[in-house]
Amino acid sequence: MKKIKGPDLLHRWEGNPIITQENIPFRCNSVFNGSPLKCGEDYFLLLRVEGQLGYSFFALARSQDGLHWDVDSKPVMVPDQTGPYSKYESSGLEDPRITTIDGIHYILYTAASPYGSRIAISTTKDFSNFDRIAFISEPGNKDGVLFPNKINGLYARLDRPIANGVGSIWVSYSDDLIHWGGHRHVMSPRPGHWDADRIGASVPPIQTKEGWLEIYHGFRMNACGPVYRMGTVLLDLDDPSRVISRKEEAILSPRKYYERVGDVNNVVFGCGAILEDNDELKIYYGGADTCLCVATVDINVLLEATIKND
Repeated sequence: MKKIKGPDLLHRWEGNPIITQENIPFRCNSVFNGSPLKCGEDYFLLLRVEGQLGYSFFALARSQDGLHWDVDSKPVMVPDQTGPYSKYESSGLEDPRITTIDGIHYILYTAASPYGSRIAISTTKDFSNFDRIAFISEPGNKDGVLFPNKINGLYARLDRPIANGVGSIWVSYSDDLIHWGGHRHVMSPRPGHWDADRIGASVPPIQTKEGWLEIYHGFRMNACGPVYRMGTVLLDLDDPSRVISRKEEAILSPRKYYERVGDVNNVVFGCGAILEDNDELKIYYGGADTCLCVATVDINVLLEATIKND
């Protein structure tokens, strides 16, 4: 991939955006916020697609290089219509995040309804059949990401509940992926910063020898509305509620037309990453809630910048 110097730490691929509405082989309004996975030499993206009725569902894209994609002819997961999940998915499925543990792909997603947003979890082994497991949060919670390894014998997740009108990142634990507890606050928005008004987890945490590297999103309000950016934080391996270092500056800000103009203007929204064998980190993100994009960085550069706040 060509590295283009610029004001951001991440390097946008010159072929961005990688997926737009025109790449979807069925009628829809937009596509954005796709969660990636690499299995052997094959790449997959579980896409959030907004249909023409106004609610979102999931479609699947496939690739051999993580850059050029083909989208399956039909959606792979739609809101439940008649079962026990239907009441709480009636406004759509949003923002999937994939974590693989012991060969099973776990998808945390937001179930939207008139009763509020809730985090739900489903599984798949083949991306053809999806099995819902449970709703795992109260209303008013979203941006759930599952850690790829257990911590002190327990599954762990990050999420973003709203309390007193503020969206902060918390960590929770479970021994069965259904019942969760041990909730601990991790970090909150920072007044005066790029993430002054709201934050949320973006990428399932990446384990490094220095700690859990989390790529998150945040926004700051300005005269024209919110501006979404991406940043990083390093969390303790044994106690992810303890912040080791949080980067002061954003690692990616909306600058390109496809990031600044769309259904929601001024948005770069991270939704997953793939770490390649050469230490290149491919970070996938939604642009302006209208397309999918990818940017890269050497994970060692990103980790050092997070620790040193460069």
